Amino acid sequence: QVQLVESGGGLVQPGGSLRLSCAASGTIVNIAAMGWYRQGPETQRELVATIRSAGITNYKDSVKGRFTISRDNAKNTVYLQMNSLKPEDTAVYYCQADYKITPVIYQDFWGQGTQVTVSS
Repeated sequence: QVQLVESGGGLVQPGGSLRLSCAASGTIVNIAAMGWYRQGPETQRELVATIRSAGITNYKDSVKGRFTISRDNAKNTVYLQMNSLKPEDTAVYYCQADYKITPVIYQDFWGQGTQVTVSS
């Protein structure tokens, strides 16, 4: 089992930056990948970025070049550095973990979410 706790959200002006953190606890060794998702006021939850245990990253097209996902294994923490923020980035951001139960069965774990608001 895994517990995820996000932090770092807030209000920022367009063009500004924020860094989100996601601290993982529990059976960390079974986490195959972690990611950030977001859900806006009128949109479905969507993938923002993922990072696999081998360090391979993947990004939503609209955030490429602006957002960077990274991890600190010593702190069991994943980060999302968000630069050049736009109003359309406004959403609740959720941390997610792919937990490996067996070689072919995975379970999703989610954090409680952190609000990011980009507005002048």
